[in-house]
Amino acid sequence: MKRYDLRHLKENFDDRMKEIVTNEITAGEVIIFLFEIGDFSPIQRSADLIKACGCELINSLKFNEVDWTLVVRK
Repeated sequence: MKRYDLRHLKENFDDRMKEIVTNEITAGEVIIFLFEIGDFSPIQRSADLIKACGCELINSLKFNEVDWTLVVRK
């Protein structure tokens, strides 16, 4: 299981997340994304992106006051 920290991208993590799920992980692999949430709109946006890429969203939870984690299986 790999962890990808996208917090440094602030709310502009979509392109990098899509790149990771389409090019850097293999079928059946489980990964964790960590990103900043700001106004909570990135949560739904990221869930929609994961679904559109054909991956399964296993878990989505608040990590601390500003960060969110997604557990994803390709």
